[in-house]
Amino acid sequence: MAGQNTLHFTDDNFEAEVLQANTPVLVDFWAEWCGPCVMLAPTIDELADLYAGKVKVGKVDVDKAQQLAMQYGVQNIPTVVLFDKGEPVEKIVGARQKKDYQAAIDGRIGTSAP
Repeated sequence: MAGQNTLHFTDDNFEAEVLQANTPVLVDFWAEWCGPCVMLAPTIDELADLYAGKVKVGKVDVDKAQQLAMQYGVQNIPTVVLFDKGEPVEKIVGARQKKDYQAAIDGRIGTSAP
């Protein structure tokens, strides 16, 4: 299960929650059957807690939102996309270490998390 600060983005709320957000948004495109996605989930939850109030962090289930995955060129999962001002500004394909995602976020918000 996702952490308390980890959001769930769907076809219905993606525009409002991600594209119209006032803060950067880190989106994890994943699926339940994907082993690396499941291994990455705790890291995504940690990032959601770490950046709460500064950056939205959430997940898109590619099985339930195939159109979104296609729209953003997600061909392999996990794929994590950082959006800023409604535009994808960085894409990280494959499970990486937390510091890699932090570097992408920190580069956008101009600070580093504790």
